[in-house]
Amino acid sequence: MPIKESSRPGGRSARVQESIHCAVRALLQEQERSTVTVPQIAARAGVTPSTIYRRWGDLSALLADVALARLRPESDPLDTGSLRGDIRAWAEQYLDEMSSEPGRNVMRDVQASATPGFCIAIIADQLQTIVDRYPDDSPPSVDHLINLVVSPTVFRILFAAQPLEVEALHRLIDIALRRD
Repeated sequence: MPIKESSRPGGRSARVQESIHCAVRALLQEQERSTVTVPQIAARAGVTPSTIYRRWGDLSALLADVALARLRPESDPLDTGSLRGDIRAWAEQYLDEMSSEPGRNVMRDVQASATPGFCIAIIADQLQTIVDRYPDDSPPSVDHLINLVVSPTVFRILFAAQPLEVEALHRLIDIALRRD
């Protein structure tokens, strides 16, 4: 089931959604994710399970929605004054956050949902913000950065025993920024 954006930006619907998201985050901190249930979430949020099922359809869609909310940045990427510096700062933060156990769980929840396209849209928006800051530097396209920096980073986070080392991440960024 696709993740739904609230039809109204505020009001009761937004309060209910935030209450449910808070309940999910709290339960995931207290217990194993495999033991979290919709009735537990509903009880913690002060709603009925039918409210959750009506809005999200099932637990996996709710977990994906909470995961996507975590992925949405609260601010623009750091402005270091240079294209390379901005991309490094963004990529290092992304690697640090997503290679943690909670970060990996976020990625798995989004991957398991029917909405992984939202994840790439969030990343692309962040990278576009950086690229737009430096038009005189002939920056690479966002797709180029995703293919050469983000994709190997995500692959290693999800499928390797160890995520990329920061030095390897910097080498990928250097390759992506080369002008051949």
